[in-house]
Amino acid sequence: MFNFLRPGRSAARPDAAALSREIAAGRLVLIDVREVAEAQASGLAEGARLIPLSLLPLKCDPRQPGCELPQGVPLAVYCAAGGRSGMAAETLRRMGYGEVTNLGGLGDWAAAGGKVVPFTR
Repeated sequence: MFNFLRPGRSAARPDAAALSREIAAGRLVLIDVREVAEAQASGLAEGARLIPLSLLPLKCDPRQPGCELPQGVPLAVYCAAGGRSGMAAETLRRMGYGEVTNLGGLGDWAAAGGKVVPFTR
């Protein structure tokens, strides 16, 4: 379905327009795994949820009450450069999420034409 999100594909050039449509339609969840201070300094990809990598096990474990992520919906993650989002993708897969893709960094999103918006809490 989302061939451009398949694991193993290059994260360097996400199809930001297609991803934005899927996010807006609720068919994809975009997660920023950077820290709050980073998001405050540089903004978020439009439609992204900020869940820092350190909080993923607490906020996203589907076996725990209060899980913040839906089941059965593809997930895409990004960070500043791609390292933390790679760790986040693995963590989410271990928790049982099926389709999880590392998009790389916020700069990759912006370079692909993705909109970056101010972070507001």
